[in-house]
Amino acid sequence: MDDLLATLKAAAETTRLRLLALCAHGELTVTELTQILGQSQPRVSRHLKLLCDAGLLDRFREGTFAFYRLAEKGQSAELARVLVAAIPADDATLILDLERLDAIKRSRSETAAAYFRENAARWHEIRSLHVAEGEVEAALLRLFPKGGVEELLDIGTGTGRMLEVLAGRVHRAIGVDQSREMLAVARNRLEEAGLRHCHVRQADMYQLPFPSGSFDAAVIHQVLHYTESPSGVLAEAARVLRPGGLLLIVDFAPHHLEALREEHAHRRLGFADAEVAGWCRQSGLDCGPVVHLPGEPLTVSIWPATRLAAGVQIPSPQIQKPAHSLSGVPS
Repeated sequence: MDDLLATLKAAAETTRLRLLALCAHGELTVTELTQILGQSQPRVSRHLKLLCDAGLLDRFREGTFAFYRLAEKGQSAELARVLVAAIPADDATLILDLERLDAIKRSRSETAAAYFRENAARWHEIRSLHVAEGEVEAALLRLFPKGGVEELLDIGTGTGRMLEVLAGRVHRAIGVDQSREMLAVARNRLEEAGLRHCHVRQADMYQLPFPSGSFDAAVIHQVLHYTESPSGVLAEAARVLRPGGLLLIVDFAPHHLEALREEHAHRRLGFADAEVAGWCRQSGLDCGPVVHLPGEPLTVSIWPATRLAAGVQIPSPQIQKPAHSLSGVPS
């Protein structure tokens, strides 16, 4: 009873109710909220702290910025949704706040679009070397549980495309990336698609900010070839998966395109199935049959792996050879 009263008191103020309503529409920084409310930053920050302490808002950092959104888990999160729903839709203050929020989202969208335009040529050049993304995404969906999962993690989310593709089969999804520019693109795309159950965070893929066993599924899409330690990324992904959780790894089969290393910062020129299966075994993952999607000249491979419970012996991996090898490179 005392906790409920304390939570209600935290929300029982006009500015704090406005903050709850705004944060129900997306992830916002203190600066953005200050612009919308027309109040000083210290004042807004105090209100935000009270709401976070009461469990009504979630706060997370992204570099030097802090983002706020309506809490998602716990009794206070349920109460926050009830309070927001109770605010009259025709309230004049709320209408003005949402108009200002729309202006901020338009500005975000313009910034994200500019970044995407500047880099589109580079991404298109790589996409032209392998099968259409639609084929890769269809293959991923075939491997993903048809009944869906509760929690999904997209490691190296980039533009957030994997979150969009798998959004219909997850209750909640988080994409992580180191690049604030890419996160801005992803955040904008998710907002435009209305995918409020999908979020993005800035995080290090080698030290994910989540407790062990937090997710039912994870995706690592076209990320490993950029990394210093692919095995380290897989080990960390395995750590945050629950027993029985699914990991889908998407990357290139071995190839000889040195230009990708020289011009696009690829550290590895593809991966052999045995190599990936070995890393999976070391991390407590059982690597299943591999899917190969031959392209010209690159073949995209999808390695599905399942997180086994502690102490369970991992069987020998089932490795399926691709339809063809590239320039004599063994698969």
